Amino acid sequence: MARVLAAAGADLRLLVRPRSVLSNLQGLGGEQVTGDLREPAGLERALSGCDGVFHVAADYRLWIPNPAEMYRSNVEGTRALLRMAREQGVRRVVHTSSVATMGFRKDGQEVDEETPVTLSCMIGHYKRSKFQAEQVAFEAARDGQDVVVVNPTTPVGERDLKPTPSGRIIVDFLKKKFPAYVDTGLNLVDATECAQGHRAAFEKGRSGQRYILGGENLSLKQILDKLAAITGLPSPTVRLPYFFALATGVVSEMVTGRMLGREPRATIDAVRMGRKKMWVRSAKAERELGWKATGVDGALRRAVDWYRANGYA
Repeated sequence: MARVLAAAGADLRLLVRPRSVLSNLQGLGGEQVTGDLREPAGLERALSGCDGVFHVAADYRLWIPNPAEMYRSNVEGTRALLRMAREQGVRRVVHTSSVATMGFRKDGQEVDEETPVTLSCMIGHYKRSKFQAEQVAFEAARDGQDVVVVNPTTPVGERDLKPTPSGRIIVDFLKKKFPAYVDTGLNLVDATECAQGHRAAFEKGRSGQRYILGGENLSLKQILDKLAAITGLPSPTVRLPYFFALATGVVSEMVTGRMLGREPRATIDAVRMGRKKMWVRSAKAERELGWKATGVDGALRRAVDWYRANGYA
C-alpha cells in the first residue's frame, strides 16, 4: 500500500510499532511515527495534519493463545483510530476489512457485498473480530464520518514477511508440506493490484459502502497446480476427507498450540472455514471504482521468487 501511494506522489506518514520489522519500508521516504493501535493515546501525533488515512493494520492469525488481544487490536484499535481521525479532522478513512466477513454459501456459489450475513456466520476469532471492526466502521459512517470499507480477498505477492496465513500456503508448498489437499476454494488477488484498489476506494468510493477487491476464484487444488507449474515441484494428488482434516487440526492445536505454545500449522477453525468455498464477485468495485479482476499467475510467481530469494524455502 505504501509503495503504491509513494509512486502516486503522496506524502506519507507511516505508523509503525516499536518492534516492527521495517525492511519493507526501505527507500520509501516519508515520516515514520512509532505507535500501536492498542495504545490510542499515541495515535494523535500519527494522524495530526493528515488528509486521509488507510487503516490496513490487523492481527491476522487463525490461532492465537489469547483471543482478547486480537479483539483489542482489530476491533478496539479500529474504534480508537476512527475516533482520533475525527478529532484530528481527517477528511477520509479507508478501512481494510476482509472478504472473510462475507456470507459464504455451502453450495459454493459466488457471493457479493449484498449476500446476507451475521456475526453468527463467522468462524473463529479472526473472522469475528474483522466482522465487528467492519461494523464499527459502518457505525462511524452512519454518524457522518467519511469512511469507505474495502474487502480484499486472499492477497498474494512478494514481501509477505511473516508470512501471513495466505503466504504460508506458498511457503508450505515450497517446503513440500502439502502431501494432500482438501476440497476448498479461495479467491486470490494480486497484492499490488489490491493496493491500487485501496487508492481507487479513497478517490472514488462512497462513504458507508464496502467493496470486494477480488481476483481469481480457484480451488485449493488449482492453486497448488499453479504453484507446481511455476516451481516444477509436484502437486499433491490425494484429497483429504473433511473428517481427517478436522482430526489433524485437533491434534495440531493440542500438541503444537497448547503443549508447545507455538502456532499450529493446521487449526480447527481453518478446517471449518474450508467447508465453504470463499468465492466472490467484484462487480460493485468494477462499477464504482474502476476495479478490474485479474489473474494471479504473475503474483504467485513473484511470491515464489521472493520467498526463495529470502530464505523461506
